[in-house]
Amino acid sequence: MSHTKKPGVRWLLPIVLLLALAAAAVACGGGDDDQQQQTVAQTEQQQQADQTEEMILAGEISVDGSSTVFPITEAMAAEFGILNPDVRVTVGVSGTGGGFKRFCAGETDISDASRPIKNKEVAICDENSIDFIELPVAYDGLTVAVHPDNDWVDQLTVAELNHIFRPDDYATTWADVRADFPDVEISLFAPGADSGTFDYFTETINGESGAHRSDNTTFSEDDNVLVQGVSGERSGIGYFGFSYYANNQQRLKAVPIINDAGAAVTPSLETINNGSYNPLSRPLFIYVSVASLERPEVAAFVEYYLTDGVFLVDSPEVGYVQLPADLYTAVLTRTQNRITGSPISTAAPNQTLAAIYGAE
Repeated sequence: MSHTKKPGVRWLLPIVLLLALAAAAVACGGGDDDQQQQTVAQTEQQQQADQTEEMILAGEISVDGSSTVFPITEAMAAEFGILNPDVRVTVGVSGTGGGFKRFCAGETDISDASRPIKNKEVAICDENSIDFIELPVAYDGLTVAVHPDNDWVDQLTVAELNHIFRPDDYATTWADVRADFPDVEISLFAPGADSGTFDYFTETINGESGAHRSDNTTFSEDDNVLVQGVSGERSGIGYFGFSYYANNQQRLKAVPIINDAGAAVTPSLETINNGSYNPLSRPLFIYVSVASLERPEVAAFVEYYLTDGVFLVDSPEVGYVQLPADLYTAVLTRTQNRITGSPISTAAPNQTLAAIYGAE
């Protein structure tokens, strides 16, 4: 699916200039009729100028949160800034949890998140009268990666991942994972506790959110630090959003994971999109404050994010998977109708995103 970029309001300025030239040409004709036509033209010119001025957006938009979602929002901010040069979008990377702390305190307009908002975070938003709208924006395949020179790991099961990353009775060496692996110590690289990726991985692989070993493990909220760690350690292993693997393939080797059908599947745009890369595929989100949406620049940025900007989601520079077009439309409608809350938090097990957000 491809989308055409939306022209910026600056493209209207040549129209205004043409109207001005037309008005000048009428003025050269002389006479009452010409004078009347000139007045009409000048009025139309002024109306066009007023409309153009009204459409020019300006201001600042503050975004913080997930380092996984960061590449999408950064790309959106850059393209939106080209179309609207008087709008400044700042994007932080404090992690999903860190982003929600700021968002629910009213410090940011939008929060990037690689997991749904938690009940305790919703409670804090409620205490501070922060109404929000939950917007899925892309699919991700959380990627387990090793060093390119690691020639023994061909695939891993969920049970083997659990053995490596669980907080007790964990594998110290690769030989502990599988008998035919070398007897070398495993170095681990993982997102920090404020990361939504950390929450998702620990819940999916270790059965409990936050359950993770700390022995011989480097934690960081910055996925680039994790990429650097794995790429510099032959016996290392780490996990992060697919975008960070896709943009560093020469430095990393993605590990195929045994899915629920018993097949070893490597993460890719295709396998994430068709669902065969499981159980580590997931939706990514942004959360927008309803109060912030009352500002035209914020409303326009969110609309761009869900419409003309979606081509950026699976661009080579970003590297995630677009949602279906009807889902983006449904989410935009929820935004325009100010339908607040987190529907995914109360959804039935195995309910599709389309059903959760009203696209079917």
